[in-house]
Amino acid sequence: MLVVEDDQFVRSALIRHLTEASHTVRSVGTALEALREVAHHRFDVVILDLGLPDLDGSEALKMLRGITDVPVIIATARDDEAEIVRLLNDGADDYLTKPFSVEHLSARMSAVLRRARAAAGAEPPSRVLRVGGLAIDPLRRQAELDGAVLDLTRREFDLLAFLAGRPGVVVARRELLAEVWQQSYGDDQTIDVHLSWLRRKLGETAAQPRYLHTLRGVGVKLEPPR
Repeated sequence: MLVVEDDQFVRSALIRHLTEASHTVRSVGTALEALREVAHHRFDVVILDLGLPDLDGSEALKMLRGITDVPVIIATARDDEAEIVRLLNDGADDYLTKPFSVEHLSARMSAVLRRARAAAGAEPPSRVLRVGGLAIDPLRRQAELDGAVLDLTRREFDLLAFLAGRPGVVVARRELLAEVWQQSYGDDQTIDVHLSWLRRKLGETAAQPRYLHTLRGVGVKLEPPR
């Protein structure tokens, strides 16, 4: 799990108690560090404080939801009901008001994980998309390259799965923004950054592509290596 908390005393206490409860814990003190962590690691739960020094936690939550579907539990001293409702509507899975006991947090974490696993288990079997050595299972949200599981963020997986559903077809950036990011307009740099991360995990570069090919001014396509 990832603990995002800028108060060093609270952070250390959470890490100690969660580790004693047999959880594997990583921790950061800023929103930027949290976004970097979820972009490069897979977590079961994120515990997010709202009073972060670089970005308000509510904005951090929206940004997290742009790249991952990991369960997020808000842990903060704020207790305004309207704000709690807004955060839950923005993608938080649960909300804890400080101070709280570790037992209370553990119970909330267990409930969130049960719901997440139940939702995953209720999904029907899916058709696996195959492009060369790539195998993408949209419902299990798992991708493999030559039999090895790829550690992808939510947005990286969505991008790869969308392109894999159209092998060899050049997809315009506007279509990627609409279908993968659910935006009618946006910055091309957002796509470029995610393509760069995805290429790195596929073991390729823009200069030496294997699967992902960019046609300047046109779009992107995914096809098997030649």
